[in-house]
Amino acid sequence: MIAWTLVLFLFGLALSALFSGSETGFYRIPRVRLRLDALGGDWFARGLLWLTNHPSLFVATTLIGNNIANYFTALAIVMAVGHLFGESTSLQLVMPVVFAPILFVYGELLPKSVFYYMPNRLLRRWGPLLTLFALLVLPFSGLFWAISYLAQKMFGELPQRFQWRLARTDLTRILEEGHHAGILRPSQRRLAEKIFAVANRPITEFGQSSEDMQSVCEDIHPSQAIAVAHQYEQDVLLVKSADERGHLTGYLRVPELYIDEAALQIPIHPLLEIDNGSTHLAALMEMRRASEVLARIVDPDGKTVRFVSAEQLCEPLFRGDL
Repeated sequence: MIAWTLVLFLFGLALSALFSGSETGFYRIPRVRLRLDALGGDWFARGLLWLTNHPSLFVATTLIGNNIANYFTALAIVMAVGHLFGESTSLQLVMPVVFAPILFVYGELLPKSVFYYMPNRLLRRWGPLLTLFALLVLPFSGLFWAISYLAQKMFGELPQRFQWRLARTDLTRILEEGHHAGILRPSQRRLAEKIFAVANRPITEFGQSSEDMQSVCEDIHPSQAIAVAHQYEQDVLLVKSADERGHLTGYLRVPELYIDEAALQIPIHPLLEIDNGSTHLAALMEMRRASEVLARIVDPDGKTVRFVSAEQLCEPLFRGDL
């Protein structure tokens, strides 16, 4: 009887270690490596990559597994107390608390630490057992998954934000490893981290309003345009038409006026239009592709919301690095 109780206790402890460690390994394993292995035909990498896109199913499986493991260990302790000391209710309540530190160290802390440093190797070794258990509890984990899916539809794309967080964590880890290996310079790493910080921020947070932008008439003499630029300390000026409507026709770059001082007309560049739903990084890349330094942010009706320059978008990336 004691032997079977011990076996049940060790079985529950092993299950707890497996599910606790695999949960840490799941969040720790590099997604870049998974994708490369999956493209190479690795079925295990494909399975983990699929779970990465459906994290709620994996979390539900490990949650159920940990609850079953805790039930087995608690049952084994109660059975051992009943066999050794009789039906002592007080001991049956106290002994699980006494064994709690052992369960925490060997069922939670130690396996999480081991999986943290060897996620790919250990997940590959114990992957078949995890897959078998996932199939056994699929009716229950599938129910939790369905609830999570309904919550996603009702309250927003929560799993997608979670996946972006995982991806950002992976990229940050890669940068750290590259820095420690001497591949990336400290300034390159800081630049990449700042790109991650501002890449998904809405473009409407940047730029300035039309009231803050100075404009000149399209028939203005270049010397007069230079004077206006000096007065307002701006290297980019908006250009309006010479008719009564005075609508925007583009912008001029003040440094270009010094290149050809004998020119009678100012060089006018078209204003690039960027949708107000764009992000910081998408807008910056669009401006770089078009080789423009100024753009106007427009709403769905085509009305100008703000003006933004490439310099304003680059400033958060290099602030504090000089």
